[in-house]
Order: sequence, then C-alpha cells, then structure tokens
Amino acid sequence: MKIDKKDVLKALEHITVPGEGQNMVESGAVKNIQIFGDEVEVDITIKNPSLQARKKTEVEILKIIHSEVYAKAKIKINVKVDAPANPPINEIKGKPLPGIQNIIAVASGKGGVGKSTVTANLAVTMAKMGFKVGLLDADIYGPSMPIMFDVTHEKPLAVTIDGKSKMKPVENYGVKLLSIGFFTEPSQAVIWRGPMAAKALNQMIFDAHWGELDFLLIDLPPGTGDIHLSIMQAMPVTGAVVVSTPQEVALADARKGVAMFQQESINVPVLGIIENMAYFTPEELPDNKYYIFGKEGAKNLAEDLSVSFLGEVPLVQSIREAGDVGRPAAMQTSTPIEAAFEEITRNAVQEMVNRNKTLPPTEAIKITTMAGCSTVNKN
Repeated sequence: MKIDKKDVLKALEHITVPGEGQNMVESGAVKNIQIFGDEVEVDITIKNPSLQARKKTEVEILKIIHSEVYAKAKIKINVKVDAPANPPINEIKGKPLPGIQNIIAVASGKGGVGKSTVTANLAVTMAKMGFKVGLLDADIYGPSMPIMFDVTHEKPLAVTIDGKSKMKPVENYGVKLLSIGFFTEPSQAVIWRGPMAAKALNQMIFDAHWGELDFLLIDLPPGTGDIHLSIMQAMPVTGAVVVSTPQEVALADARKGVAMFQQESINVPVLGIIENMAYFTPEELPDNKYYIFGKEGAKNLAEDLSVSFLGEVPLVQSIREAGDVGRPAAMQTSTPIEAAFEEITRNAVQEMVNRNKTLPPTEAIKITTMAGCSTVNKN
C-alpha cells in the first residue's frame, strides 16, 4: 500500500497536543512528514516540557496513523520540545535555615518499606541521646507523622519572632514536628499539583520557628520526584539516608534513590542504607531468624554502591503496633528494638561527623524544567 502524506496530515488533525487546545496540524506542531514506502517519519514540536506529554503525543500519533492510514506502517516520531527561553523555576528558593546544624533527608525508592517508621524512631532515638531534633513530614500526599507521634489533634500555634508571625512546631517525645497532616482532615485527600505542594513545603520550612536544632530529619515521599527536588532546592541537605527492605523489588528502587542523591548536579552525600524488615523472629522461638523478604539484600546493596550500611531492623509486630498508637517503638527501654535503633542512630551520627570533617557544606540546588526532564544546577 502506498501511504499518502495528505492522509497522514488528516489523521493528525484528530490529535490535540497536551496544553495547547488546537489540533497539532492547526497549532503548527507538525513540522515535517516524510514517506518512504511503508515507513512514515513525523517531526513534531511541542511546548509542554513534561515527559508525560511527550510520551502521550507519541502514543497517540502511532495509534491514529495505524488506525486511520495504514495498520502496518512503520512509524518514527521525532519530538522536539520548544521550551521557553527562561523556563519557570520551582517556587521554593534555597537558603540556609538559621539555628539548624544538620539536615538529613530520609528516602526510599519504593513505598511500603517502612521509611516513615524508621524516620520516627531515628528522631526519638536522637532525642533520647540528648540531641535537639526536628522532623519535617514532607510526604505531602501521605502524611503519617501526626499518628506516629500521637498528635493528630494538635495544631501548630502562631508565635511572633522578630516581628514576624511564625508557626511553632508541635512537640512530643522531645521532637519538634511539622506535617501537612496538621492542616487537613484525616479523611481528606491532598490533591495538589507540584506548585501547590512546593508552596506548602515552603511554608512549613521557612514560616516555622524551628529554633536551635542539632538535626532536622525530613521524611520524604517514596520515589524520586518533584517533592525531592523541591526539598533539595529549598535547603542545603547535609546528608541522606535510604531505607529499603531486602527483596529485589525494593532494592532496585533503593538503588535509584541512592543514584538520585549521588548525581553530580545534586551531590548530596549518602550517609548510608538501612535495612528494614530484615528478618522475623517468633516470640516463642527467640533464637530463630526467618528471612521472609530475603537475606542481607540492603547490606549487599550498600557494599555494591560503596556506601555505609547503617544497620538492620527486624520485622516485629510491636513496631507496627507502637506506630499505630503514637509511641515509636524505640521509646521502649531495654528491648531489642531500642538496641537496633540505637546502633543505627549511632552509625548515622558517626557518618554525619565523618561527612562534616571531610566534605564542604552541601549547597541548595536550582531546578528548572526543560526538554521533558529536570535540569539541576548548583546555586
């Protein structure tokens, strides 16, 4: 079958470029069409820089040509993004936080590995050791810290500092805490686009009176997305900790989490990896260990990536129960869980000391979006 260029153009009139309103022929997005027998090459220029828009456009072009022109056509699509000369910069601007000595981001590539539980227990363990600790719940879409600290009904109060009204973090167990969960109803879903999430974070970071802190822990959402970049743009993160379970699915995502921090343009030192749900020991068989999710997966990953292994947390029912009732398990004295988190915390603090001795302060980053991906530059 001979493919006609006019038929291809007519088919492309059925496609609207994301965010532009007109079909791609009317908008001028179609720059060139070349036909070589049963091969069709289409050059497209779009203004939407997101990878999602680009992929959607490619898929729709493939579908419409196959359905309206020739089902067996071999199609090559060249998508160029015509980004603005001065693309918009994310809302948060990086600047130092007076009085805060160290900022530790706690991340996980995958959800459900216990990152928030580990963060909460790290925070209370640091406080028990005598450090001044704050915790920012940056998981905008799934805040859990108010429950874990038994402060779901609390609200940050307003205080006047140097003539300006600031939020006073809620405090429990010696940890100062801010979370979007304080400003929403428990059953209310947070359905925000990136700019609104960035604005909320901006307020919790810079419109709060954190006071003097040795450590500010940031509980990041799962993955490696917009919130992570916004946080690293907002403040100079001193170091990062990655939490994973031992199974391969979680380790693959944890590897991506480490890679994000280690990118040359981001360059946040990774203090180490924590293995959660490392093994299960039944109460009636205290000498037995069952490696339900695999054995030493996170430890091996740390060795492969040449980062420190901070320790392991067993799979214990009381950790879950303690989080549900708002009293982190590390608060329980003379237990294996307390000992596990003390070891992990000591290792993390030591890695922070080593990092501060050997490396210069981390800079906040400047993030712009262009050509379908994030471009990250140092401030």
